[in-house]
Amino acid sequence: MARFSFDNTSKMSDLLIDFPQLTYLLPRFGLSLGFGDCSVHEVCIRHNVPDDFFLLICAIHATGELPRDIAVESVSPECLVPFLRGSHQYYVAKRLPHIEEHLHHIADLLPVQLHDAFMAFFEDYKRDVDAHFAHEEQRVFPHITALERGERPSDYSIDLFTHNHGNLEDKLNDLMLIIFKYLPEDIPADGDSVEVVGDILQLTGDLHCHSIVEERVMVPYVKRLEANANNS
Repeated sequence: MARFSFDNTSKMSDLLIDFPQLTYLLPRFGLSLGFGDCSVHEVCIRHNVPDDFFLLICAIHATGELPRDIAVESVSPECLVPFLRGSHQYYVAKRLPHIEEHLHHIADLLPVQLHDAFMAFFEDYKRDVDAHFAHEEQRVFPHITALERGERPSDYSIDLFTHNHGNLEDKLNDLMLIIFKYLPEDIPADGDSVEVVGDILQLTGDLHCHSIVEERVMVPYVKRLEANANNS
């Protein structure tokens, strides 16, 4: 397991050199490359991003788990909703179309019946993703924003999110298994099939971390907001 030992005095460039996968997070915080020798704190201050929240998200994506040495309840979550929205946009506008392009190239080499079944599986997955994100965009995020404004809880509770929160990674694993087991042997191994497996692995890991942020950071935060609103 990778060890995350960076703090807000660390150089942003050093952080990304040690964990290059964190580069994918930058647009979700409104950050761009070209940091010079600036520290994490300096970069975050310049872009109005709480550095403790930024480092928490980086630690989760670097290690694939919630750090034990970070008190999540003390982290400033002001950009939580914009970050989660940015993640949704990244998955829908960037990662899924990239995977779909590779899958179309692979499917075009398959018999018609297998082609249709292959692409139908992915279309079904995209519908699951759309429904998953739509619930969060339409119910969860407005609920958080209202609570942050000091409004009392509406008819929605974060417990409803917890109860219905599905796993978007399992079906990606199923898709990868289909590629491993059922692609004809005459499809070149150095082409789209290998690249799409790499893309699926990257997205699966990213979605796993996304779930940790939602379940271990967002949910406790919203529960605190709901409790404060009910006690006021």
